[in-house]
Amino acid sequence: MDAGVTAQIRNMVAGIKSFDTLEQDHIDDILGWIDSSAPLFRVSKPDNPPKHLVSYFVLYDEKAKLLMLIDHIKAMSWVPTGGHVDPDENPRETVMREATEELGINAHFTQKFGANPFFVTITTTKGYGNHTDVSLWFIINGDSNAELKYDPGEMNGYQWLSPQQILDMDIIELDPHMHRFTQKLITPQ
Repeated sequence: MDAGVTAQIRNMVAGIKSFDTLEQDHIDDILGWIDSSAPLFRVSKPDNPPKHLVSYFVLYDEKAKLLMLIDHIKAMSWVPTGGHVDPDENPRETVMREATEELGINAHFTQKFGANPFFVTITTTKGYGNHTDVSLWFIINGDSNAELKYDPGEMNGYQWLSPQQILDMDIIELDPHMHRFTQKLITPQ
């Protein structure tokens, strides 16, 4: 494991301003996990090691105040776009790679939120190969009027939603932390 990349990831996580006690608990858990020298990166599908890093990225159309979620095939729910962080890959690079692979776009981090993760979660996945995703949530610029060339092997489709529309959805249809992410996004910092 590249010590430089590990230090970058640790600094990213330590730099996240927690929204609530659960996010602070997740930050503390993740920092302890990183400091333990446990493997951070998935090396084989679906669950080796059983706890590993993911980069989520939420496309945000700041002008229209809309967020994009995808109907993810394997997750069986509406989630942000993202993917597993490859061994010794900086999670920002994961965002860039996955944006191209899954949506056919070049990712640009927002001026308002920058290039560091905005939110962090620890989630036990559902479905085949249950494991624990440690997800760093980034925000990138999105254009709700642009047509995306999404990967039909990854998702059934996508939709642009207002924060209120997301908050009105049943959490069972979403990533289990999506309401908290949305609340953090709309709460003045």
